[in-house]
Amino acid sequence: MQNGTKYFVIDFDSTFTQVEALDVLAEISLEGHPEKVERIQRIKDITDVGMSGELTFRESLEQRLELLNAHKNDLTPLVDELKKQVSKSFKRNKEFFDKYADRIYIISNGFRDFIVPIVSEYHVKPENVFANSFEFDESGKIIGYDRENALSSNNGKVEQLKRLNLQGDVYVIGDGYTDYEIKAAGLANKFYAFTENVERENILKKADHITPSLDEFLYLNKMNTAISYPKNRITVLLLENIHPRAIELMKHEGYNVEVYPAGLDEDELCEKIKNVSILGIRSKTQVTAKVLESANRLIAVGAFCIGTNQIDLDACLRKGVAVFNAPFSNTRSVVEMAIAEIIVLMRRLFDRSSAMHEGRWDKSAKGSFEIRGKNLGIIGYGNIGAQLSVLAESLGLVVYYYDVEEKLALGNARKCSSLQELLETSDIVSLHVDGRPENKNMIGKREFGWMKDNVIFLNLSRGHVVDIAALKEHIENGKVAGTAVDVFPEEPKSNDEEFISKLRNLPNTILSPHVGGSTIEAQENIAGFVPGKIMDYINTGSTSNSVNFPNLQLPTLKNAHRLIHVHENMPGILARINQVLADHDVNIVGQYLKTNEIIGYVITDIDKEYDQELIKALRKIEHTIKFRVLY
Repeated sequence: MQNGTKYFVIDFDSTFTQVEALDVLAEISLEGHPEKVERIQRIKDITDVGMSGELTFRESLEQRLELLNAHKNDLTPLVDELKKQVSKSFKRNKEFFDKYADRIYIISNGFRDFIVPIVSEYHVKPENVFANSFEFDESGKIIGYDRENALSSNNGKVEQLKRLNLQGDVYVIGDGYTDYEIKAAGLANKFYAFTENVERENILKKADHITPSLDEFLYLNKMNTAISYPKNRITVLLLENIHPRAIELMKHEGYNVEVYPAGLDEDELCEKIKNVSILGIRSKTQVTAKVLESANRLIAVGAFCIGTNQIDLDACLRKGVAVFNAPFSNTRSVVEMAIAEIIVLMRRLFDRSSAMHEGRWDKSAKGSFEIRGKNLGIIGYGNIGAQLSVLAESLGLVVYYYDVEEKLALGNARKCSSLQELLETSDIVSLHVDGRPENKNMIGKREFGWMKDNVIFLNLSRGHVVDIAALKEHIENGKVAGTAVDVFPEEPKSNDEEFISKLRNLPNTILSPHVGGSTIEAQENIAGFVPGKIMDYINTGSTSNSVNFPNLQLPTLKNAHRLIHVHENMPGILARINQVLADHDVNIVGQYLKTNEIIGYVITDIDKEYDQELIKALRKIEHTIKFRVLY
């Protein structure tokens, strides 16, 4: 191994593909078999024991083939399924396989019968595939394997490499003990433990390097790759019990995901965020300017909720950090809860239920009313307020609304010209405003004074918009006949902390722990929407639906390179970017620019390989905030 030529030895099962082929074959061949579930589990267990080195390969293979009960006809659907299961990072990097086709070898303890049809589509030459072969009986049933093949024996990969006698540097990429044996035998320069699909702890300890994707391997070896930076090096921190679907999506994308169940205070987050590229939060965690000063690598923040007032959007913008939220995903859940609470409060069902639990039977209609024909006043006619308007009207409520912005009335809703007019008109008041600072205590002693006697009051928006002391006073003096509050000026960081509030133990008062949008449907919708926007931003540069960045919708390009430049909104930056490109003789395929009052966002697609000098020059342009290369 002296001449510097690089050879790449790649495993097949759970490396080239995401699965173990014999496990998939078992699903096909045992369809309808009375022992299908038990046999499939035994096959998987044998595979794991064999891959960890605790069982000899021949023992593992023979035991699995005996359980399979497979036929030649099962191989066609097996190949079809395996084509769908090629590892994502291998799919991304077809160019690597094309460029190094002569020096890529698939050496597997699997079977050529299904391996060759898969890897051939990735430019791997059939003569460079070394694997076992099935033996069939006259009916086509698989009855065994070619025992003369070196790869059917223990230590078979080592023997096969010896026969190949590759004269150069050999790199092994795989996930099992048999892959490590090649390095242990002195036949490879390095063994890379591939963990995109499966991790085996005892193999990780033996590896020269752990590579969570083919992108990582190519990045380490400074070789061509479909993306400029391995996704496994992008660290995601998800706080506050974000739905598992978001975790799954981001892990599937290849990110390194860390999860924390509660919110973090400012100092804790400053420490935790230092090497984080993507931060996911809900409503409790505050992303302040101080936090952002510690965020050396932060690219994007995902608010897994509607509001973004817990995030300093201007500071994010000046730092070049895009912020995304879920403005529509939990709208229906909040509206349904508001409708339910209006009915419960109007009927005083909460107090009646509590009395029943204490053994008191109080059958009367006192203080109990239908909602039909009553006036519902909605403060804040955004997504939630507007949908509440529609549902409430269908139940017979007469809807009034007030908003500081001009909003189109839906159905027969009637716009009020002032907050005072709405409060004096409404039998029921429901708050659906955002958390901007100027909304603090927008409902206080004066506003409660404007309301009708025996008003029903709901706050499912933001905790600080209501003066809690004033609300308590008006519940106790009877002005407010019933209230439902889901949000509070101060909320516990986690479920382990006690909830403290002046509103506890008041009559006809429903208190809920900020769960207006916490339904399974809403959380799943949010957990799909926010990661989707962040991943689109990372992959294409698109900022569609960003809360703070100029909005651009961009396509993914082939045969081009995309450069992202975020800068202070100063005259002449675009001209300087283009001058740098011209100085490096780079032709522009496409270019997009959008600005707001603080930043400019430029996306440039170029048609030739870029060098580090070009990148350095673009980074050095005065007023640059952030620069990155997508691909």
